[in-house]
Amino acid sequence: QVQLVESGGGLVQAGGSLRLSCAASGRTFSNYAMGWFRQAPGKEREFVAAIRRSGVSTLYADSVKGRLTISRDNAKNTVYLQMNSLKPEDTAVYYCAADSSWPRVLSSRVRYWGQGTQVTVSS
Repeated sequence: QVQLVESGGGLVQAGGSLRLSCAASGRTFSNYAMGWFRQAPGKEREFVAAIRRSGVSTLYADSVKGRLTISRDNAKNTVYLQMNSLKPEDTAVYYCAADSSWPRVLSSRVRYWGQGTQVTVSS
């Protein structure tokens, strides 16, 4: 089992920044690809970003490219999501995810989920 705990959400004005963190425990962190998803009210959960085990390769949803950056620190068992130039449409609950499979970490079939952290962007 992998336990994931997100933090760093909050209320920010449009154009502002937030940094989300996700602390992992339970298994060897570097064995897992990590991802971030989000779910806005009344919408389905959607993929935001993912990073491979080594951190060398990343992938982003088109809607966040150039504004959000995923990174990881395998020594600290933590993955981050730096969020810049935030827009009201970024308002959602953000979920951290982990899977040993790269294709699965890009989809809703990912094996492990955090409990989510709320991000609200005011206009």
